Amino acid sequence: MVAGPGPYGIMVHMTRRFTPSQANRSLPLVKRIVADILEKGRELKTLTPRSRQRDSGQRIRELERELRDLMRELDAIGCSYKDWGFEIGLVDFPARIDGRDVLLCWRSDEPAVTHYHGHKDGFADRRPIPAELLG
Repeated sequence: MVAGPGPYGIMVHMTRRFTPSQANRSLPLVKRIVADILEKGRELKTLTPRSRQRDSGQRIRELERELRDLMRELDAIGCSYKDWGFEIGLVDFPARIDGRDVLLCWRSDEPAVTHYHGHKDGFADRRPIPAELLG
């Protein structure tokens, strides 16, 4: 199992392994959740500099709660959100390729899950998923 804390106090537990096909079948739901995360995260970013204003403190707490709930939805699916700047919506799906534990990597502007990287690597180190596994 891979576990680690994310922002907003969310502990991410990844126990399921996805095939590329399974990850792609989950995308309709994942895309909706990520769109909500991006919307709420971007709003949160605009409020944070003004957090001293009376009304924004309550809205910040609401957004943080909503983000925690959305992250838990992704966690329940078995994947995890990785774009804490709320810019492109990165999601990792645990998988195994060539006998190695890896993360299938999808970003919200991509039509399908087609890349992966190692657990210690990041988005910049993505490699295409071998064609025979994309079938």
